[in-house]
Amino acid sequence: MSIRRPDTLGGKAAIVGIGATEFSKDSGRSELKLAVEAVGAALDDAGLTPADVDGLVTFTMDTSPEITVAQAAGIGELSFFSRIHYGGGAACATVQQAALAVASGVADVVVCYRAFNERSGRRFGSGVQRREPTAEGAALGWNLPSGLLTPASWVAMAAQRYLHTYGLGPEVFGQVAVVDRRHAARNPAAYFYGKPITLADHAASRWIVEPLRLLDCCQETDGGQALVVTSVERARDLRRPPAVVVAAAQGAGRSQEQMTSFYRDGLTGLPETGVVARQLWRSSGLSAADIDVGILYDHFTPFVLMQLEEFGFCGPGEGGAFVAAETLPLNTHGGQLGEAYLHGMNGIAEAVRQLRSTSVNQVAGAARALVTAGTGVPTSGLILGADG
Repeated sequence: MSIRRPDTLGGKAAIVGIGATEFSKDSGRSELKLAVEAVGAALDDAGLTPADVDGLVTFTMDTSPEITVAQAAGIGELSFFSRIHYGGGAACATVQQAALAVASGVADVVVCYRAFNERSGRRFGSGVQRREPTAEGAALGWNLPSGLLTPASWVAMAAQRYLHTYGLGPEVFGQVAVVDRRHAARNPAAYFYGKPITLADHAASRWIVEPLRLLDCCQETDGGQALVVTSVERARDLRRPPAVVVAAAQGAGRSQEQMTSFYRDGLTGLPETGVVARQLWRSSGLSAADIDVGILYDHFTPFVLMQLEEFGFCGPGEGGAFVAAETLPLNTHGGQLGEAYLHGMNGIAEAVRQLRSTSVNQVAGAARALVTAGTGVPTSGLILGADG
């Protein structure tokens, strides 16, 4: 079972720098170069130098190891380096690991990064290709012969059950797409800058795997994003207002698989997100009513609705109506549907901008932001807050 007591990490670390490359479909350079560029931009934003860094955290699905990035970025000795598994589910966990290192004194300044040529190079949306045999891969092997070959096909199974259980139509998913693209249309960094959509556009987009249409699926992106984490005390002396890590959590549910957890008792929720939600609320002492802006992982629209329900913003089956009511500002950067698909790292950066009051879609008085990582896989989440 997951832990049932608050943890003590909150308030001990903060994100003090954010930096990214441009988001494109063909970067024209190596993933290592993208990583180094993003790391440098994040350090510049924080007012720090490579010499200040003694820790690096990234994802397992990354071709630029921590030691190589340190060498290429001019970073010297490291006292902490780490990698998180499970693709997009790792995003918020990179910050959690950095915060744990800082809070325990293992490191002073830790940079979290993610960089890939996910459009011009390896495309995650193309599904399973030339996969090395692993124990966890056995679950995929059970489903592949049935034609479930891509992430969209895996999510479609849960999405179809969700619609059936609650008597809904696929237009409810379009609410997420419309909100994300509206925000992206105002964001010069977004791939879909200046290109909002309507519910009619969503309904007219082609089927990918029923009940998912093209506009239910995130884009594929080349680019890099980095975040700088240090102690709250040190953060107060740096260039930018700190985004304090109020709470951080990882979560995996019962019968957890990677995107194919089809043998649970139900398919209409995200138990791994429920584990994260309970720990974030427990440790922060907050509830859904206390959140000013939500940056929810949106690789596929149905899972945004399920996340809202798992976190208690609305009841089961009510996610679409909740998004339509616009009670909670959602994915103000445009999300992975509208800005860029960086395995959620760009979403963390947007939460920092909201707390700094520098977002292009600024929420007035934003003081607490909820950020989630990839769903359908073991996942993670953050509550970030303004200092003081």
